[in-house]
Amino acid sequence: MSISKTYTISELAREFSITTRTIRYYEDEAFLSPRREGQQRIYAEKDRVLLKLILRGKRLGFSLNESKGILALYEPGGSNQHQLQSMLNLLREKQESLRRRLEDIEMMQSDLLEAEERIFRALTDGQANGDPDSHEQN
Repeated sequence: MSISKTYTISELAREFSITTRTIRYYEDEAFLSPRREGQQRIYAEKDRVLLKLILRGKRLGFSLNESKGILALYEPGGSNQHQLQSMLNLLREKQESLRRRLEDIEMMQSDLLEAEERIFRALTDGQANGDPDSHEQN
């Protein structure tokens, strides 16, 4: 008989540098299902792996629903091709979304620099002429 490793909520919180409240939230959302010994939660290795995947998905920008959808496709012992393909599609969507956001940020940065230059010119022109109203109105 093999004894599988178990974890307390405090051990998992420490390992992943998160709060116990965060772990309880994932439990409430049905990601994790610890067994109970009185008031104490006992998490199995499966819960630890799921928590690790949830946190990795969060770092990659996945919503909880997106993570839940991918994790639901997991079949222990199977090839998990469907899960991997879904993950690949989601990663590509996230990359495209980030690319668009980066383009928007670069455009905003350019607009801000142009505005800064116009204001600086207006300030220096106004000082040179001694007339604060001599700059171009925008």
